Order: sequence, then C-alpha cells, then structure tokens
Amino acid sequence: MVAKEPHQPAGNGAAGEEASDASAQQPLDANDTGAVKTGLMSARPAPAGQFMGFGAMLKRWRKAAGITQPRAARTLGISERKLRGIESGATPRFTQEQCDALVELLQLDPEDRRALLLHNIGTYLRSAEGQPEVGPALRLLIDQQMPSPTYLSDRNWNILAYNTAMAETWPWVLEPKANLIRWALTTAEGRATYHDWHKHATVFVRMLRFAESTHGADPDLQELIADVKKNPEVRRIWDSDIDFVEHRDGHVFLATVPTLDYRTIEIVSHVAYPAIMPDCRFVVMTWVEAGAEVKEDATHDALGGIRDAWAVQTHNTAQEKERAQDRIAEANRMRAEGLHASRRLVAGPEWAAATAGEDGIPLPAVSRMMGPAAQLTLAPSTRNVIWAVEEAPGRWGVTEVAPLTVLARLSWSALDEQVRAEVKSVLRAALPAKPEDVHATIAQYLDEASEWVALLHEIEAELPRPSVIR
Repeated sequence: MVAKEPHQPAGNGAAGEEASDASAQQPLDANDTGAVKTGLMSARPAPAGQFMGFGAMLKRWRKAAGITQPRAARTLGISERKLRGIESGATPRFTQEQCDALVELLQLDPEDRRALLLHNIGTYLRSAEGQPEVGPALRLLIDQQMPSPTYLSDRNWNILAYNTAMAETWPWVLEPKANLIRWALTTAEGRATYHDWHKHATVFVRMLRFAESTHGADPDLQELIADVKKNPEVRRIWDSDIDFVEHRDGHVFLATVPTLDYRTIEIVSHVAYPAIMPDCRFVVMTWVEAGAEVKEDATHDALGGIRDAWAVQTHNTAQEKERAQDRIAEANRMRAEGLHASRRLVAGPEWAAATAGEDGIPLPAVSRMMGPAAQLTLAPSTRNVIWAVEEAPGRWGVTEVAPLTVLARLSWSALDEQVRAEVKSVLRAALPAKPEDVHATIAQYLDEASEWVALLHEIEAELPRPSVIR
C-alpha cells in the first residue's frame, strides 16, 4: 500500500483543479506584492517546472489522459497541494509502487513509462507483461555476430533468441523454456562446462539476488530461484553469501565444450541492453583463444588481467586433449563451412523441414529425444541437420547445426531400432565425404574406442570385488 498523506482539498472537481493550476503557475511570495500593485503579474514568467523537467512531463501526461489533480493525488497517496508543487517544479522521488500506479492511471506509452521510472527509480529495466517480442532488426543483429555465440535473454535469463554459433556450441538453448541460470546451476552439463563451478555458481546466485531486489514479486523469477535452491550446494551458497551483482559483462572464463569433444576454451562475455528492449540482455561471447591451446596454468587471462582462479579445475587430461584433436578439427570445419547462415523463422514444421532440401531425411525418433517441441531433419546436400523449435504458435525457429551437435546431445543407452537407424544417418553425415577418408576416420575412432574399452576392463579388474552377503 502507498502511504497516504493527509488529504487537503483544493476546490471542487475540475473547477477547483483549474483554479489550482492557475495559482500554481503564478505562486506568490513577499516580493510579488509590488508586481500585483503595478499590474505586472500577468507578465511574470511561469516557473521553469512548467516548461521543462519532470513536473512539466507529469502535468502533460495527466492533461492528455483527462485526469484531474484530485484523482491523480489519490492514486499517488499524496495531497493535492504536494501534487501541485510537483507540477510546478518541485523534484520528488516516487516509489516503484507509485510509478506503477501512474502508468496504469495515465496509460503511459513505453517511452513515457521509461522516462517516469528513470527519473524516480534511477532505472527503466522493468519488464513488460508477457514474453517480449524480438523484432527483425534485433534478430539481424544477433545473426550478424557470427561466428561469436550470441543470445538474447529476458530479465529472468529465459532465452528469447540466439544465433547459429550459439546453437552449435551450446545446444541447450534449443530446448523448450531454455534458461541460462537454471541450466548452469541444475544440470550436469552446466556444471561440467564451467571451470571452478562454485565461483560461477556464486556469481549466478548474486545475479538472482539482484533480480530479486528489483522485481522479486515476479512469479517466473521466484520459480527459478526455487528450482536452483533444490541443489543443496546452491542453497548453501545462497544462505552464506549476501552480495549481489547485476551482470557478467567483461567476465573472462574457461569453459569445456562438449560439442567440441570437451575442448577447453577461454571466453569473454559481453553484456548489453538493447534500447528497444532495455530489460533484456544481449550477450556476445568472444572466443578469445579459438586457434590456440589454452594455458590453464597461466597467471593472466586472455585480456592480460590476473586470472581470477577460474582455471583451478580442469576436466581434460593431456591425453584426452591429444586424442580429441582430429575430432576438434572436424568440428571446426563444420562450423566454418555450415554455420554462417542466419537463423530463420518459419510458419510451421513443414516449412522448417523444407529447408533441408528435397532430399531431406526426417529424424522423428531423434527429435523426440531432443524435446517435445523439436523437429530435426537431416540435410544431405549440406551434411548438416536442420533443428527446428516451436517458439510460439505459428512461429518456428530454424537453425542449421553440424551432426556432431546432435550426437553430443544423444542419450546412448537403450537405443531402439528406429533411433539406431536415424543416428547412423547422422553419424555418416559427420564423417568425411570421400570414401577413402571415411575408412581412415572410422579406423581411428575404432582404435580409440578399443583403447577405452581395454582401459575400462583394466580398471574393473583392479577394483575390489563387492562383498557377497550370505
């Protein structure tokens, strides 16, 4: 509730208000007496607040909406006298609740609403109701960031749009209701991605706490907080850390990427707020060391700053990195050859499938494994996969990804006959096109798989046998 001041009437209805407005435009003080006597009051200029500043804006908005001063004062929970002073040039600071009430009363458009919030709250990063609509100009900007992974999220980190590099590198954005913080703090993939996960988790918790301080009543935000707190480690961080932070702009960190055969890369995160959607985050991730091995024991990061302990943990041994080089090279080739096309929006699943070409191969069983709103189609002509997701009724987002992206997301347990047949088609597309190269690549993969099997058997033999209960 807005705390109300004692009501002080200023006349009756509109007539009283007009008189109040007139008197507010020409306030008297001790020095005005001579002007009144000489008849010069009519020439006295109105206070500056009548022509500029917040007071003038407020009065213009109120007049345009046909709202009287008494009604506006009641909505704000202040006296009419105080409202007249504000419209005459006083500099108030309304609360968020008062601003919200004014927006509803005066039916302010988005720009006027932002001006109101900026003047009184100091920020206009307040989300509109419902999911924001991503316009074509902003989608074009996202697409043009290739080959840097780029995405747009709302104020609660729900993914609204992304480019093909983002989908290729982190396919979780293709999943229904994808959310950055939920993925990072509640999934095994998120945990394996970030080196020194606890440091990243602490930052994400602080970001959630900042969001709670700005729009804590948002049900979607509260659901997100409740979900991440189900992780006992996140809950301990939440209970022990009281700081907060707004964003991760300029953060340099190490990540292990499953779609690049668990290669460790160093990334700089750039965060911006689009003017047309100021409550959303436009995030570009610059792959700083794409062509070189990351020096995980270095004391400085890729920007020359002191590494902030992000490289304490590593998920790759030297042997794993060496064995993965050829597959990394193949993944990079796929990115270079097939992922620079813009992400597209189409009207339905049949239009999405058509982008795979006349020889497109539907992958219904694999699609079901990727999510309830996903449709995947193999495009033999480009040796890539068309991954379509229903973003809204009558709107499907279409992204062309490398076969390795799909293979990295598969659950390899209990593959039925149909899934096996579809996976075989995808796997064949991931192999080189020339037959002689295919045989050499398969032989290499089989050798590596044999080594893995042999090592697992050796480890199993070395383990103590489980005791038998008699």
